[in-house]
Amino acid sequence: MRTLTLSLQTIAVAVLLIGCTQETAFERSIALEGQSNFRDIGGYETVDGRKVKTGIVYRSGEMHALTESDVQVLTDLGIETVCSFLIPAEIEARGADVVPEGTREVALPIESDDGLVTEVVHARKTGDFTRVPADLNPKLHEMLIDEATEQYAAVIREIIAADGKPLVFHCSHGIHRTGTATAIVLSAVGVPWETVREDYLLSNQTRAEEVARRTEQLRMLAAETFDQDPADVDMTNINAFYILEAEYIDGSLKRIGEGYGGIEGYLKEGLGLTSGEIDKLREIMLE
Repeated sequence: MRTLTLSLQTIAVAVLLIGCTQETAFERSIALEGQSNFRDIGGYETVDGRKVKTGIVYRSGEMHALTESDVQVLTDLGIETVCSFLIPAEIEARGADVVPEGTREVALPIESDDGLVTEVVHARKTGDFTRVPADLNPKLHEMLIDEATEQYAAVIREIIAADGKPLVFHCSHGIHRTGTATAIVLSAVGVPWETVREDYLLSNQTRAEEVARRTEQLRMLAAETFDQDPADVDMTNINAFYILEAEYIDGSLKRIGEGYGGIEGYLKEGLGLTSGEIDKLREIMLE
């Protein structure tokens, strides 16, 4: 297996280059001290010329490290509901969400049938990503389409129930489970897939510094785990997990097409949403 040796600076530059072409029509990313990947999914145009409202639905990474200042930002945004895809082991390892008092917290843990999320939790603790290979990423997004239907249907129903009041959903990094959820929601209201893909890849830009720091930490953990010199650690799987490629989220589109014939079929057959619920979602989210 080819060994990759990348400096922090090289990784940061590579990640920035991947995300630098992404266009944002407004300040999509919300600056938080304790989470770099908190952003608005609104502002995108749909295939019929409408636009997704801003200030209604947000996506994020884990929220256990939010500061007092961050909590005030969430308060100012009017966030009333936080939906978390974290499993208990992740919360135990990292801590519970820090949110404004009175926020409604909805637990929607997503774990794969084969224990993949647990494997990722283990990998993040040890730096051993041998069971999280590079080619797993698109397969992970395919798997989520079938295995997280209950959670994704619940998120959409939470958006409907909020009826325009701000809501955020998140996982650990805000990229895989959250990326798939965002792709479903945006596709459901008519945002073209090219735009969905661009939104997914924006995480490379917002998380550039965090990724550079975290991958270097994992290099050192892996060196200790495998009793290697840090320079000899194979970073292929680690880099692949943290630096996103368009083909990863395309796995969601592939599975939606193969298994359900498209987004409308997935919403109704996969998620069990009614036509009325789908119409209401679009009414709430589009202008």
